[in-house]
Amino acid sequence: MGRHSSRAAELSERLAANAHAVCRHYLPAGRREGRYWMVGDVAGTPGRSLYVRLFETERGTIGNWVDAATGEHGDLVDLIRLNQRHGRLSDTIIEAERFLSLPPSAPDDDTTAAVFTKPARAGSPIAAKRLFAASKPLSGSLAATYLRSRSITRASHLDALRFHPRCYYRANDDDVPGTPGAFPALIAAVTDNEGAQTGTHRTWLNPTGSEKAKVASPRRAMGNILGHAVRFGQADDVLIAGEGIETILSLREVLPTMPMAAATSSAHLAAILFPPTLHRLYVARDRDAAGDAAFGILTDRAQAAGIELMSLMPELGDFNDDLRDHGASVLGQRVCLLLHEHDRTRFSNDSD
Repeated sequence: MGRHSSRAAELSERLAANAHAVCRHYLPAGRREGRYWMVGDVAGTPGRSLYVRLFETERGTIGNWVDAATGEHGDLVDLIRLNQRHGRLSDTIIEAERFLSLPPSAPDDDTTAAVFTKPARAGSPIAAKRLFAASKPLSGSLAATYLRSRSITRASHLDALRFHPRCYYRANDDDVPGTPGAFPALIAAVTDNEGAQTGTHRTWLNPTGSEKAKVASPRRAMGNILGHAVRFGQADDVLIAGEGIETILSLREVLPTMPMAAATSSAHLAAILFPPTLHRLYVARDRDAAGDAAFGILTDRAQAAGIELMSLMPELGDFNDDLRDHGASVLGQRVCLLLHEHDRTRFSNDSD
């Protein structure tokens, strides 16, 4: 990582800690609505197309933003760069340091070393990487037991998935008093198109592994999630993308060599970054309004990028419902009929 990139990552964390102030300063025509700052675009035009996350939840990290009209997205460093129309990252770093009233970067700062020797901010990409590194292999774990209870049997040796026996859980106002501070958890690495880890997704489980933990938000992501995904296989010209990890793992039961990506939420699915060689994108949809909205945004983005978009719609609520209700054989037959003829030849015989 270059010196400017390292400094930008550090500033991104500091800006996120002051996200509301950043929005008021650079996007004064916007306004707070719930957990977001809403405005028209990165230039600060009045409107509701661009939203900046002001609070960390299971669906995203503070400071991440997306413009639903254009598909643009990023962190607060990216927002300042576009807002101020900077041509160089160094100019954005100077501006961010000015806003935060920090001393300017020294040319010989070893910022990378500083980032990894200091305590990581909760929810940061560094904390996300540390959690994944501290987790154990999935095979034979309670998380593997949980996935089998969901009729998912092909996940044990996937590099993107791990298990943590006692993963910290921060209770919120919707949790009952006395909610434990840790549970076993299915841990998933969120990566960019090049395979670099940017975040971690957690699914907390009950002590038997028979179901998710009975907490208000049993699924949460940390780190830099926007545009990235939990990936299974390296995508080239074809990719299946969907919201949930279990949705995608259900499709892997019948198409195990098809490259797939779980974006972790409908909003992140709408903003997922396309691999540069992608020609055809299948969208594994959920039968709900949020899934429909994500598909609508992806339709516009794919058309602009010259990518063929194809819909994969479950019979029930999602593809894990289909897998558990109908079984892998029936699901495989149905999904293969939805594939492009060329992909049906390439991938439909892999599940035997």
